[in-house]
Amino acid sequence: MHTTHSPGFKASLTASLTAASIGALVLFGGLAPASAATDDAQLSVFHGVPGLTVDVYVNNKLTIDNFKPGDMAGPLALAAGTYTVAITASDAADASKPAIGPVDLKLEAGMNYTAVAHLGADAKPTATLFTNDTSTIAAGSGRLVVRHVAAAPAVDVLANGAVAISNLSNPKESVLVIPAGTISAVVAATGTTAPVIGPADVKVAEGVDTIVYAWGSLADKNLAVAVQTVSGMNSDPNGIPAGEAGLVATNRPADQTPLWLGGIAVLVLFGLGSATFLGLRRARR
Repeated sequence: MHTTHSPGFKASLTASLTAASIGALVLFGGLAPASAATDDAQLSVFHGVPGLTVDVYVNNKLTIDNFKPGDMAGPLALAAGTYTVAITASDAADASKPAIGPVDLKLEAGMNYTAVAHLGADAKPTATLFTNDTSTIAAGSGRLVVRHVAAAPAVDVLANGAVAISNLSNPKESVLVIPAGTISAVVAATGTTAPVIGPADVKVAEGVDTIVYAWGSLADKNLAVAVQTVSGMNSDPNGIPAGEAGLVATNRPADQTPLWLGGIAVLVLFGLGSATFLGLRRARR
């Protein structure tokens, strides 16, 4: 297996939000009520399909315009229910000729989700809806979640030189509860130690889900990493409420060649729609 990762990987992984991610969060920030109902679902969306920009329509309304690879949006507080979504090329005039859908997404009350648009192991665009664990974490510990959403074979994840996760395949995840602190992480082909991604320092905070996404394509040499956090699982009752999430860092390739036409796409961005924010969508120019 050829090992490829972008220069400055370690610095990028520990940096703050990229400008593109900030734009996505600004677009969705404030769409949910300041105090979400306890029976709302919490949904974040990560776009992990390289080279593909899309529009998302919910109930035939443009909800997100020009959503770009490497961006994270949310979390959104959505009333439990089913939302009908269509995915189009970024320049579509409306949702009358969707490339994907319309599809229905059912969200359950009180659950926390991340919807991920990504490449399958076969390099075809696909989608996975992950449920984020918001159960209490023991004092002094954090939850490390690794999600394989890249067009690449199964991998091992090494933490501080030792295999911590073995034979993780796309689109699976593996979860570890470990002492809070910083680990040196490497992603390697199963049974090997040569890095496919990394090494990189990953900070695992107390009472927090630190969710690491390996995304992109090994063959196209644009493998990348994004880190999401979901806070508030402290055993201390004064912890931050669960459902707070965001893109902590990304390692996006500097040169992403378009791999897919706008009409081939992203089943999972569908979770963005809701009556909560359809009335606040920005008008298409």
